[in-house]
Amino acid sequence: MGHPKRKKKRHERPRRPWVAQRIKEEKELAEKYGLKNKREIWKAASFIKRYRREVRAILAEIAGGKPTEHTLRKKEEILTSLRRRGILKAGVGMAMAEAESKAEPESKKEVETGEPSLSTSPDLDLGLEDVLALGTEDVLERRLQTQVHKKKLSNSLKHARQLIVHGHIAINNRRVTIPSYMVSLEEERGIGYYGHAFIPTATKEKGEVGEGTD
Repeated sequence: MGHPKRKKKRHERPRRPWVAQRIKEEKELAEKYGLKNKREIWKAASFIKRYRREVRAILAEIAGGKPTEHTLRKKEEILTSLRRRGILKAGVGMAMAEAESKAEPESKKEVETGEPSLSTSPDLDLGLEDVLALGTEDVLERRLQTQVHKKKLSNSLKHARQLIVHGHIAINNRRVTIPSYMVSLEEERGIGYYGHAFIPTATKEKGEVGEGTD
């Protein structure tokens, strides 16, 4: 059970800690996204791993031909959650499913009864295969630190982290001091400076310094 006041670990450490290829890739990710340590990479990887585990169980039940109502509801919740956070692009898998439904002939059950079969319906596994294809970078792209730099509110990713930790960044006028905060698509447009703080931002092309405003 553990102590109630101590937070449980929300990530899994690598089983083999001294793999040269993995260490090199983690170092590149840490430099690319301005991460403080590799623990942040492990958290993102564990986040994706949990969703993959659930999706595999759902796909296995759908392949059996008798998915329960709870399974279908859980599938929709997973896809909605990932799309709302911007990790899974909206509409992913729609074009592929439409092309497959037009190319494949109707099943025997559809011809006889006019009702689609659960095991052959293209809508059941729509988007689930795309969840299995997600990687760690898809999660790191939605961090507040990354989004602040993409909006050109900072000079670098390290600078973005400093602004967030020091309380100069807000989402919809609400101060957020967590660099790893997952920004949803609705919140993305509300990212800006907190209050009327003066934040100098250097323009690399022109070599100028401008004032950061809300």
